[in-house]
Amino acid sequence: MNGRNEAIEQQICAEVEALHAELLDEITELVKIDSTERAAQPEAPFGAGVRQALDHTLALARRLGFETTDVDHYMGYASYRTADCKESGYVGAIGHLDVVPAGTGWKEPPFSGFREDGVLYGRGVLDNKGPILSCLYAAYALKRLGVPISREIRILFGCDEETGFEDLKYFLQKEEPPVMGFTPDCKYPVVYAERGRALVQVIAPDMDALFRLMNDYILNAKNNGERLGIAFEDAEFGMLEVRGYTMVKAGDKPAVQFAISYPAGCTCAQLTEQLAQTLPDYEVKCVSNFDPVRFPKDCRLVDTLRYTYEQVTGQDGTPVTTTGGTYAKLMPNIVPFGPSFPGQKGIGHQPNEWMRADDLLTNAKIYALSLYYLAQ
Repeated sequence: MNGRNEAIEQQICAEVEALHAELLDEITELVKIDSTERAAQPEAPFGAGVRQALDHTLALARRLGFETTDVDHYMGYASYRTADCKESGYVGAIGHLDVVPAGTGWKEPPFSGFREDGVLYGRGVLDNKGPILSCLYAAYALKRLGVPISREIRILFGCDEETGFEDLKYFLQKEEPPVMGFTPDCKYPVVYAERGRALVQVIAPDMDALFRLMNDYILNAKNNGERLGIAFEDAEFGMLEVRGYTMVKAGDKPAVQFAISYPAGCTCAQLTEQLAQTLPDYEVKCVSNFDPVRFPKDCRLVDTLRYTYEQVTGQDGTPVTTTGGTYAKLMPNIVPFGPSFPGQKGIGHQPNEWMRADDLLTNAKIYALSLYYLAQ
């Protein structure tokens, strides 16, 4: 990466450290809000809890001195610009405030903001309240220092990432996407490419046919789609994965629905066509699809995030791919970036969801340097 400023990097990281305790307290308060999506209400398209989390976060941003915008309660954002911001557009970090249902198996109540031995617990602390507040405080560190930036910075707070991206669809009807940015809702190092994700229904003519489908093609099958005839692998993304089988009704007919996480070397149309050939007695329907996302590994966005990750952690930042799906599927010009470090898997959506206080600090440093350099 060109244009490194070591002195400013040190100032930014020191400022983030000074804000660490405050950041942890604010994450704890936000995690106490049960922002599981529920039935829409007036002025609360994703339910009262999600609206409360959005109001709370925007109020926090205003207390920190940011300008805020509430996009009809579908999303909101905090913005920071200086007199030096002469470039058009903005750089952004986009996370979400909604959470999956808490479920059972917690050692402490899931919305209690429990802390123990330097670890924060609670539904949403990793996915995604802790990381997006780390981004907000990263921008706050830049604001407090008054470092020069050439382009506006926005921290965007989504409200429907877990159940359909309706928040982002609405946002993009009202607002422009960022020029560059990231979503702190995946893993490190920087993810330069995401697999495609298709939701498919296989509709059976009757229950006997559905049972044959389950017995012959799904039960005890590998998750690579081999029995369904759609096994595909490439060197960049690895093996296709089939997951999340669910029994559903398609009109008056029984059906099974499942997700296909597929490499960029094939398409949703090719997969559904092959399924139809494998299962000629069944109707195959693509319910929804997000195409793969891929950025050049050496583009400015990916290269900058690789640099900031390596600079803060001292670890190898070679860009990677992911089987997951994030806002990058729909929001142009962003890539997944953090918050989980190598070896940290199976935390989000699980009982006792957690993040280490030290990891939140490291994330905030990485995000602060990233926003600074992207805004140049």
